[in-house]
Amino acid sequence: MGLVKIEDALHEEARKASTVMCRSINAQAEFWMKMGMIAEANPTLCFNDIVKMQLAAAQSDPSDETAAA
Repeated sequence: MGLVKIEDALHEEARKASTVMCRSINAQAEFWMKMGMIAEANPTLCFNDIVKMQLAAAQSDPSDETAAA
């Protein structure tokens, strides 16, 4: 795990979003970073398409123990 420095205003936005989404501040920031990386690599995909793609990948992941349950 590493440390990432961000502006106070962005930290506050992550704090607010994390409360609404029932995530930790770190999990919210990680979600935003992951989605942003995917969006940059796939500029033609909308947010909903990225979410669908990630859900499909999670369901087909054999290392995910909850998928087999």
